[in-house]
Amino acid sequence: MKTKTLARTLVSVFTFLIASTIAAQSRQPNIVFIFADDLGYADTSVYGSEVIRTPHIDALAGEGIRFTQGYVSHPVCSPSRAGLLTGRYQQRHGWEFNPARRDDAAGMDINEQTIADALKAQGYATGMIGKWHLGHAEEHHPMSRGFDEYFGVLAGGSQFFETLPEGGEYALNGAPTKRTPYNGIYRDRELVQVDEYLTDVFTDEAITFIDHHADDPFFLYLSHTTPHTPLQATKQYLDRYGHIRNMATRVYAAMVSSLDDSVGRVVQKLKDIGQYENTIIAFLSDNGCAGYIDNACSNGELAGFKRYHQEGGIRIPFILSWPTELEGNRVLDTPVISLDLFGTFTAAAGQMVETEDTVNLLPYLKGEEEGNPHEFLYWRSGATMVIRDERWKLIKFKFSDFDDDAIDTTGRLTPPAGGWHADAPLGHKLVLYDLANDSGETTNLAEQHPDIIARLEAEYAQWNAQLPPASEAILPGLRSIQTEIDGSNVQLIF
Repeated sequence: MKTKTLARTLVSVFTFLIASTIAAQSRQPNIVFIFADDLGYADTSVYGSEVIRTPHIDALAGEGIRFTQGYVSHPVCSPSRAGLLTGRYQQRHGWEFNPARRDDAAGMDINEQTIADALKAQGYATGMIGKWHLGHAEEHHPMSRGFDEYFGVLAGGSQFFETLPEGGEYALNGAPTKRTPYNGIYRDRELVQVDEYLTDVFTDEAITFIDHHADDPFFLYLSHTTPHTPLQATKQYLDRYGHIRNMATRVYAAMVSSLDDSVGRVVQKLKDIGQYENTIIAFLSDNGCAGYIDNACSNGELAGFKRYHQEGGIRIPFILSWPTELEGNRVLDTPVISLDLFGTFTAAAGQMVETEDTVNLLPYLKGEEEGNPHEFLYWRSGATMVIRDERWKLIKFKFSDFDDDAIDTTGRLTPPAGGWHADAPLGHKLVLYDLANDSGETTNLAEQHPDIIARLEAEYAQWNAQLPPASEAILPGLRSIQTEIDGSNVQLIF
């Protein structure tokens, strides 16, 4: 009798496991998008860091696909996010620059469909945790833009905690300050008090969201503020890098370590509920590392930093994993862009939502399509204009027309009366790089290849003609810097 009971029990368990496996394989994939903030191209060990250890991000790359030429559509935070969430170059809908608190009512065009809108229409539970940076007003709130749930900061960043924890140390921005409604933490639409380390809090919220929606296909947008300034870390993470004497480098490494732990905890939760194999995980940064943080971060051999349209500003860590559908442990050199996640995610959900700019990467990753997903990639920020094809990259910078006394110690320019202008009264500085042989953009080949410049300029002009003009006056709240490129002073507006 006992033998029969045991046999029936084993059969029941086996049947349940088979049914659960079939159900997991037949349901739409979950989608988890993890966005780092100002993480440099070479700030993880899998992308070449010899300072920062990132075992969980490395493992994700090992089980998925690591792109070496993954891009975002802008070298600063807010426009990059607008492009990602809409699958369209953000210039198409007027979000070309960081908001910079120029208008508290401003926000990304409410007529734009977001990836959350598109996935919600396909039956997904949608949740966002972390940094929004696309408008504070009610109509711009994440829950008005396709997300069922929200927990995070609506502004471009916040203190990582409000009170100094025991053993906490700071490299920049000093001790914590009281959060305001502008940079405070919101649960849905209500301001809440949070004093624990923000990276850990966001991760806790992500795990709770996954738990609550374990039985549903879900889309989770986990948008960390790490490792954006202020550079702040707890003793737990600082102790991992006690051997680093430079405090900025030490705190920055500690922050990236907390980000890595977040990735590990999310992955482990997906495994615990039996959903890891059927979950698409994307890991990216919103732009390159910020060169103004005491050289604490690294873009490796890439030139430039956040705010620059050189590779260090727009080429970022880009990892994609989906164990049931995509062969892992691959490194791909194919140029892709964050805009492609819109098409890829919606296609994986069952029905691709097309835009002018997104490409469904799945056929390329499965070997069903050959070649590059994009013939050209484009960037524009005011008078800065960029285009690259498979090999060549052309940048047109605006010659700076400001005196040295208009520049502060950070290289930032004082706005003139009436605001910046996106035109170039002194003309453009042309730089042409052969990325196939010079990924560090060390040698300007513009004078040697006028034919290539003419071809790329003509192609760029066709693309730019589709967009609203960038030549109107830009409001004074926007930021601008002067920098030297190939021996010339140029101005960048962002």
